[in-house]
Amino acid sequence: MKIAIDCRMSGKSGIGTFLDGVLPYMLQSKHTFLLIAAENFSLSQESERLQIVRCTIRPFSMHDMLTFPHSIAKEINRCDVYFTPYCNIPSGIRIPIATTIHDIVFLDIPELAGKLGTLARYICYKYAVIRSNMIFTVSHFSAERIRAKLGCKKPLHIVHNGIPAYLTEKPAVPMQKQDKILFIGNIKKHKGLQTLLKAFTYFRKTTAAQLVIVGNAENFRTADDEMTKLLSNAETKDIVFTGYISDADLHLLLRQARMLVQPSRYEGFGIPPLEALVCGTPVVLSDIPVFKEIYGSLPVHFFKCDDEADLTEKIKEAWPTADTFSPVDVPYSYERTAQQILKILSEQHITDGSSVDPTL
Repeated sequence: MKIAIDCRMSGKSGIGTFLDGVLPYMLQSKHTFLLIAAENFSLSQESERLQIVRCTIRPFSMHDMLTFPHSIAKEINRCDVYFTPYCNIPSGIRIPIATTIHDIVFLDIPELAGKLGTLARYICYKYAVIRSNMIFTVSHFSAERIRAKLGCKKPLHIVHNGIPAYLTEKPAVPMQKQDKILFIGNIKKHKGLQTLLKAFTYFRKTTAAQLVIVGNAENFRTADDEMTKLLSNAETKDIVFTGYISDADLHLLLRQARMLVQPSRYEGFGIPPLEALVCGTPVVLSDIPVFKEIYGSLPVHFFKCDDEADLTEKIKEAWPTADTFSPVDVPYSYERTAQQILKILSEQHITDGSSVDPTL
């Protein structure tokens, strides 16, 4: 089977993390591949079964959806299936399509994008549901929301996120814990940072600690007056923004921190807690349904979502456990996810039993 994979989001956070996680394992299989990639895309492995086509068209742009280059579409249509780690479908594709809808947060929380932005995303999601032969998502929670909001009647295949390869290497020497609470995310309201900032203010009254936010302070500007007040003079409150950091530096932070707090109000999966657990760092999570689904069987601390008082208590509870907390073998991996995706693509290919005229 020849599989076309849209790799244009490689190297980016979120969708790019998922793609870069599964791609190496997919390429190790017996199949042949056509990768649609940006100019700066590179791979360490080489194979006679691998072809790369460079594409400067941005995913989800009007050019992508309406006037995608015929020459690239023609190469895609020589394959047996087109797979995208997101739900973007370029124009001109005539072969079976497999898309990935990680979550529909912009439909469930419409204020994130405004009316026009929400409508545009709805149209893209709905089009993907209509055009796709196979739809992947990362949790049962997301599958339920996709069915509810998009009226999807097609089967939804659950393929979880995993751990980036650089975090799977276990150092020989344990890391001495530092009095740091780690948050990985952004200012968007569904990430729950406001709740964490309030809880940290309470916790810091009795315990010397530092809150490390992985991200640029410039990216945390907001029109939310309360959030602005909480973030003002952050450095005097032991709140640190890391700015961009490398994988190696993030790995170090994940091992150093006494805990990671993920106070999200909404997620499709939530990867940072997995990363912390495999690095031997305790995790405090909001008790939203998807976290109960993904992390319910793992050694984490849940707090009542949006409740800063309960979060403060759970931080106090988890704080002394960090020195004896061991790395956790989590039941999620990108290797397993890649195998699941390939199995489903192969089964669909056998079921279709169809081929595409290469002159298209």
